[in-house]
Amino acid sequence: PESFPPLRNEEAVRVLQGRMKGIQGHCNSCYMDAALFSLFSCTSVLDSMLFMPFPLCDRNVQGILRDEIVNPLRRNGFVRASSVMHLREQLTDKGQCSSFTNAEKDPEEFLNLIMQQILGIEPLLKLQSGGQKEQECYCYQIFMDKQEDLVVPDVQQLVERSFLSSDLKLVEIPSCFIIQMPRFGKEYKMFSKIIPSLELDITDLLLDSPRECCLCGDVATLECS
Repeated sequence: PESFPPLRNEEAVRVLQGRMKGIQGHCNSCYMDAALFSLFSCTSVLDSMLFMPFPLCDRNVQGILRDEIVNPLRRNGFVRASSVMHLREQLTDKGQCSSFTNAEKDPEEFLNLIMQQILGIEPLLKLQSGGQKEQECYCYQIFMDKQEDLVVPDVQQLVERSFLSSDLKLVEIPSCFIIQMPRFGKEYKMFSKIIPSLELDITDLLLDSPRECCLCGDVATLECS
């Protein structure tokens, strides 16, 4: 099948900036539009979703995702609402949930359906909480209490504080780290703005990762939260 590489640097600005760019919204599609744009517009990390013959893969959904959404987005910088609706109709049939075509959903529900049930992809993340059994998932949703010192946080701060408050660690370095911000839905906005961190340092989030002692500089043997 025809394919287009993700947009980078000046080309991304040229193709994606301006009027009638991005993914056209329609009928509460914002959760899916934002997720698809984030996953595919400027990165190829999940391009296997578009081409790989996974064991459980639904070729029809894979074709719609590749040919009607990702390729037009990378080629022209614009995706029609009708293309996303075509995908939503297919997800309604596969997920046995009639509200995919008209209701606002949680992005995690969308990702779990398309990655696990439709394409059959292995979970992207392995997490462990407080020494308990490891859990596998496709994305990480930030949960944290409101903190007065964070007015306009960046993603690095939110991820670190969320992991600390939940006593979580990454069991291994993920090939792809999808993070859902605490800013979604029609009502709930914990922060008015969140600054994207262009790089994410996960050194302190990794389980049993060798780290430097902040006092002597040798390999640390104790960790203080």
